[in-house]
Amino acid sequence: MFRSFRILILLLVLFGVALGNWLARARSTSWEHSLRMVVFPIDADGSPATARYIASLSRETFAPIDAFVASEAQRYGLALRDPLDIDIAPPVARLPPAVPHGGNALQIVLWSLRMRYWAWANAQYAGPTPQVRMFVLYHDPEGVSRLNHSLGLQKGLIGVVNAFAADAQAEPNNVIIAHEMLHTLGATDKYDPLTNYPLHPIGFAEPELAPLVPQRFAEIMGGRVPMSRADARIPDGLDEVLIGAATALEIRWLQ
Repeated sequence: MFRSFRILILLLVLFGVALGNWLARARSTSWEHSLRMVVFPIDADGSPATARYIASLSRETFAPIDAFVASEAQRYGLALRDPLDIDIAPPVARLPPAVPHGGNALQIVLWSLRMRYWAWANAQYAGPTPQVRMFVLYHDPEGVSRLNHSLGLQKGLIGVVNAFAADAQAEPNNVIIAHEMLHTLGATDKYDPLTNYPLHPIGFAEPELAPLVPQRFAEIMGGRVPMSRADARIPDGLDEVLIGAATALEIRWLQ
């Protein structure tokens, strides 16, 4: 009897979590009001250069993301003039749980639960409750040349972004933040995971361009600007990025 009661309680908790996730997703992509995203900077390596860079961050650092989303929303005829509102929180002192790269499905699920608990415990922000929480781990480029993969969780609307702590990397960082933010809203990757080459047509910003390559822009979830049939480059900033129709459909900009 007691075991059955525990199972019932667990099922009710899981149902409540699932319902909460569904409501959060529905509200975040209703586009009746501005989507509020807060960036939580994290010093990932303890470098003095990283600490100085984080201290220099402001809302203006991420303003290009605001402008990009507003411009693309207008292109798709969204009535909301300011679809995204970005703010920055004080730095987070603790590192999030490490992503189990190459882990099995159970490990990923357990990590997701730990990550959501960690975010609840560490995301200190004095303003209105954000719908999307973006944790950006900054690294000194003098100490590391390649960053771990970033990700966005639709369940919990949480992003974990690895970024370089350098002014010269602010625009490429914003591309990654925008990409992961769209993941939290239900957008999917549109590139081949083995080659990172964008998938045609959904991963191309202008899939009907003739000739097809070189493309002029990257599709935000395709990740790269195709320059030939086999080569694609990382965009320098959001001025080289568009939101394609498949992504617009996923985030409910198209019906």
